[in-house]
Amino acid sequence: MGFIDTIKERAKVDKQTIVLPETEDRRTYEAVAAILKEGIANVVLVGSKDAVEEGSKGLDISGAVIVDPATSEKTSTYIDKLVELRQSKGMTQEQAREILLSNYLYYGVMMVKLGDADGMVSGACHSTADTLRPCLQILKTKPGTKLVSAFFLMVVPDCEFGANGTFIFGDAGLEQNPDPEKLAAIAASSAESFKLLVQEEPIVAMLSHSTKGSAKHADVDKVVEATKIAKELYPNIEIDGELQLDAAIVPSVGQSKAPGSKVAGRANVLVFPDLDAGNIGYKLVQRLAKAEAYGPVTQGIAKPVNDLSRGCNADDIVGVVAITAVQAQAN
Repeated sequence: MGFIDTIKERAKVDKQTIVLPETEDRRTYEAVAAILKEGIANVVLVGSKDAVEEGSKGLDISGAVIVDPATSEKTSTYIDKLVELRQSKGMTQEQAREILLSNYLYYGVMMVKLGDADGMVSGACHSTADTLRPCLQILKTKPGTKLVSAFFLMVVPDCEFGANGTFIFGDAGLEQNPDPEKLAAIAASSAESFKLLVQEEPIVAMLSHSTKGSAKHADVDKVVEATKIAKELYPNIEIDGELQLDAAIVPSVGQSKAPGSKVAGRANVLVFPDLDAGNIGYKLVQRLAKAEAYGPVTQGIAKPVNDLSRGCNADDIVGVVAITAVQAQAN
């Protein structure tokens, strides 16, 4: 059974309710038909009944719940709560009403905030910023987490490294140039996500163009400091750095370049020094190694909300919904 099939089976055991607000996109309906047929999650669609019926023609989405912000009895409660949450920013009743009736992403996040849904998936036709802005304003960060970050879960075929070819790449989707404290927090969140989703022990490598002092540069110093902070704050996580990629995942290279390291040659969680490295790295592996790439999956938000690539297909949406459901189970 492949990774995403395992995630789907786990999602089915304790069905969660996931809201999909992008009802203007045909891919949403194609995904919903598959999610309901497979029994992966309960689905809420945000939009008018007429628009949903028109957009889903030819597909069986009869098991989905349709919530129209213009007519729902919950809308007034959401308006009041949004005003309460954003009053320090000058939010008025009129502004809250306008936002919730016109921006379904905000409406979906309010559903998650008030427990009417367990998680949300968006991004097929919205930017990452548009998807995450309401989350950061309304849901905020998970208790004990210092920042929201994003990772890609990579499944590499015919690969002897990592956890049978499975890795987490973080942050490969959100945090542009993390300082050492943020990099350490990304390492901890990525380890937690790996354990939840892959169900194996995380082994975390803090990546650099240097291994154990082989190069001198301020960029290397950042990774060295981040590793020190992470080891102090998260002593229960196997973590080491700074390591080059080959030293992190290839046993013979790890033994040669970093003898004595418990992580070198065994890593399954790869923490990149900045977003450029992470984004380039995941796309290289996805395209050249024909790896499955699930993400960007967010971590550190109080409740699970996940972003989609605007180039995604319906199967990608199904996979991210399953991942979001498993995250919600853990919540």
